[in-house]
Amino acid sequence: MIRTVLIEDHELTRVGIRAALEQTGVIDIVGEAATGQEGLAVLQDTQPDVAILDIGLPDLDGIELLQRFRQSHEDSKHQVKVLILTMHDNEDAVLAAFAAGADSYSMKDASLERLLEAIQLTHEGNTWIDPNIAQIVLRQARKSQSAAASVQPLPSATSNSLTPTAIDDVESAERCDDSRNIDGVDSEVQQLMESDPLTKRELEILELIVGGCNNAQIAEKLYITVGTVKTHVRSILNKLCVDDRTQAAVRALRSGLVN
Repeated sequence: MIRTVLIEDHELTRVGIRAALEQTGVIDIVGEAATGQEGLAVLQDTQPDVAILDIGLPDLDGIELLQRFRQSHEDSKHQVKVLILTMHDNEDAVLAAFAAGADSYSMKDASLERLLEAIQLTHEGNTWIDPNIAQIVLRQARKSQSAAASVQPLPSATSNSLTPTAIDDVESAERCDDSRNIDGVDSEVQQLMESDPLTKRELEILELIVGGCNNAQIAEKLYITVGTVKTHVRSILNKLCVDDRTQAAVRALRSGLVN
C-alpha cells in the first residue's frame, strides 16, 4: 500500500479522489487537508510516501507549502514524494512547482487509471508529467541545454575540480570526435542504440511523444490501436534506456533523434 496524503481545498473533489483511490486497493489515504497550513501539519505528522498537492489553496498556495516542507526536511532520511494535481497548466505554475521540489505534475482532468499510474511511478522515484504540460518541461530542458552549451569554461591546470561543462569537454575529447557519436547520449547507450536502432514506426511515435501526444492521440494519428502504441512505447523506452516518456522525449531532443 502506498501511504498517501491528499491536500485539496474543494471538499467534493477531495472526497471523490479519496474514494476512487481507496477503491483501487493499492492506495492508503493516511491524511487529508483543505488548506495549506493544515496540509503542512498533516505532512509533518504522517510523513507519507506520496503527497497529492493542489496549487490553489486558500491560505498558503501549494508551491509555497512545498517550499516550506522541503526546506524543513532537507536532512530527513525519508523523502516524501510530491505529485502536483491541479488545473494550472501555465508555464509559470509548472516551472515554479518543479523548482519548489515537486516530483510529478498531473492535471485534474486525468483519468483514474492515469492518476494511479502517476502516483505509483512517483512512489517508485520516477517523474511523471502530464502530456498536456510536457512541452513546457521540454522547452525548459532545451533552454537549459542551450545555456550550458554557450558557456565553455576551461578547467584550471592547478585545480582538481571540474565544472559539469568542463567534464563534458574532457569526455568529448576522450571520444576522439568519433563521427558516429550521438550528441547527448553516453557511449553505453549509444552502443545499444546502434545495435538495436529504433524502427521507422518507433521514430514516428517518438516524435509524437515529443509533441506531447498521449497514447490515444498517437493511435488516432497513426491509425493503429492503443495497445499497439503501448507496445511500441515500451520498446522505445527499452532501446533508449529510460524509465518514462518524458525522459525519452528529452533524450530524443538532446541526441538529435527528433528535431
